Amino acid sequence: MSLPDGIEFRHLDAAQARALRPVVEGIYRRSYVDAIASGDPFDSPEAFMHRFDSYSDPARGSVFAMVIAEADGHTVGQTWGWTLSPNAAWWKNFQPDKTVTDHRAFTEEDGVRTFALSEIMVCSEYTGRGLARALHDELLGSRPERRATLLVEPDNERAYRAYRSWGWSRVGVSKPGWPDAPTFDVLIHDLPPG
Repeated sequence: MSLPDGIEFRHLDAAQARALRPVVEGIYRRSYVDAIASGDPFDSPEAFMHRFDSYSDPARGSVFAMVIAEADGHTVGQTWGWTLSPNAAWWKNFQPDKTVTDHRAFTEEDGVRTFALSEIMVCSEYTGRGLARALHDELLGSRPERRATLLVEPDNERAYRAYRSWGWSRVGVSKPGWPDAPTFDVLIHDLPPG
């Protein structure tokens, strides 16, 4: 599958991403059309942007990184995440699978070990053209951490299939503390040395 012609990537830090807040919301609205239409409060644009504001808040003390994809001067996709700081809330409600033999060692963060990949979204007119994988690789390929983690809804078969083919493995489940949050599968992926 080849990437559409003319795709360019822009790397952004938290301040740059926050300055593009309307663009971030626009990409979400053009990517999560069905989820928004479902009426699930967790998927509302307002709830999504509240989470974005929290994740990109410099006061959190974690390193936020974002990649935006553009084609012909228009934004067509985005991905972001952050480095998990010591005592990160990410692992607070984590229930490991049997593959995790030492829960404490697995979840103890030092501020440089794990990158939490929070979002990958591609505007509906660009789906199925390899852009999600390209965004994934662009962001994770720039990270110095040793591993990455993400959350995926167990019934999101399309995303799950993609993540598994990209080298991710399930390690347990978690229910984030956000209002109306579902229970997610937790995936992990080792990152190549930088």
